[in-house]
Amino acid sequence: MTKPFIGIPMGDPAGVGPEITVKALVHEDIYDVCRPVVIGDAEAIRKSVEICKLDSEVRVIKKSDEGQFSSRAINVIDLNNIAHEKFSYGIVQAQNGLASYEYIKKSVELALNGELAAIATTPINKPALKAGNVDFIGHTEILAGLTNTEDPLTMFEVRGMRVFFLSRHVPLKRACEMVTEQRLLDYIDRCTGALESLGITEGTMAVAGLNPHSGDNGLFGNEDMEQIVPAVEKAKSRGYRVVGPVGADSVFHQALMGKYNSVLSLYHDQGHIATKTLDFERTIAITLGLPFLRTSVDHGTAYDIAGKGTASEVSMVEAILLASKYARPYSQWIGSRINKM
Repeated sequence: MTKPFIGIPMGDPAGVGPEITVKALVHEDIYDVCRPVVIGDAEAIRKSVEICKLDSEVRVIKKSDEGQFSSRAINVIDLNNIAHEKFSYGIVQAQNGLASYEYIKKSVELALNGELAAIATTPINKPALKAGNVDFIGHTEILAGLTNTEDPLTMFEVRGMRVFFLSRHVPLKRACEMVTEQRLLDYIDRCTGALESLGITEGTMAVAGLNPHSGDNGLFGNEDMEQIVPAVEKAKSRGYRVVGPVGADSVFHQALMGKYNSVLSLYHDQGHIATKTLDFERTIAITLGLPFLRTSVDHGTAYDIAGKGTASEVSMVEAILLASKYARPYSQWIGSRINKM
């Protein structure tokens, strides 16, 4: 079976993205399942190889299929877009924000052209994006904008536990207001489709409770009874395999034990705390609903340690492996939807 090409935009050059990329690409198990291609600045990658004291050859290529794929070679599509004489690690610079955006944009172009089966992204920096006059706040918004995708879904996976998010970067008060029957029904439908896009068709989704003990019949709030219960019951009547609300103090453990195939978390920190406490480095974000699969490390640019060669590559390795695992079923699912149009 042909191994998929996985694109790796190297992220903010002043952060740890280049380092975790080169350190990840010496892991033999990556080459058992995919062919990784870095989209970035070749000189920055060479510098990271030197900083990390690796014996890797940096090879500049024009197209993905020109690469030589082994743990001794790093194949880079070189955008050559950093003025290195002005470059510094660990600080916000406009050129780095713009460069990180350009790596993502090029990766999207390659994925849309069929040269990449999926992309596994490294950290970018929001203030650097702003300094570089990039009018997006983060990866998800960039990818949605470049592909004309409305409201893509975020799913975390860690040790087989999958968590969706009803809301992401909004204040907690607003997140609670967004727990409505209509929105829940929409997300149950879309999350079920997202699981199918990854080849997951068995099992039951659980909707987490909002209030302590899911409100305990109105003792601790009425949202669970008035919004979540009707949404779940209506979804069941339409054939969806879903239960809820299930108390947030137990639902994630139950999902980890295999009782549920996924959890719909109702706000950002509810799901983030559960997954990252379980295993911070192996919690991988997956963006679904795009024309291609995207996975990502779930940590930041770590400016405080950038350029020192000490950043752990564990999350980057996991992101690449997960992209490889799901790239084929996701591509087939996207293809089947296009054929039905």
